[in-house]
Amino acid sequence: MTRSLISLIGWLGATRRSGLTAKLLKFLGADTILFQPLSQGEPILELSTIIAELKSEREKIGRAIAALIESAGVSGKGATRKAARKRQGGITPAGRRRLSLAMKRRWAERRAKNSSAKAAAPKRRGRLTPAGRKRLSEAMKKRWAERKAKAS
Repeated sequence: MTRSLISLIGWLGATRRSGLTAKLLKFLGADTILFQPLSQGEPILELSTIIAELKSEREKIGRAIAALIESAGVSGKGATRKAARKRQGGITPAGRRRLSLAMKRRWAERRAKNSSAKAAAPKRRGRLTPAGRKRLSEAMKKRWAERKAKAS
């Protein structure tokens, strides 16, 4: 057992939480308390090392709980979900191929639909016919002649 866990258990014992201390010792597999509570002169261990060790212990506990739940056949929601491996790939090559073919079919249908609509309507290249252009030119000349007559 590491020193920081021993000091944590010592703190639990010093705060008169003997039930919790006993459960923790039982889980860790210790039969008797082999430590003394922290004295005032003893330096306190770094908090980061205690936290790191407790996190590693938490992972061990999680794995132990998952194994117990699995062996008992009980469906636990939290532990078994964490133990299950997530799929990393996203989409399989066969699925990607099916999607690709479906999208190609969809775009081909869309292109065929649009091309048939365009073929039915003839394209207009020029907007004005020669006769229309001549009428417009005569109308503009008439307007400018009227303005010139008004101005003088």
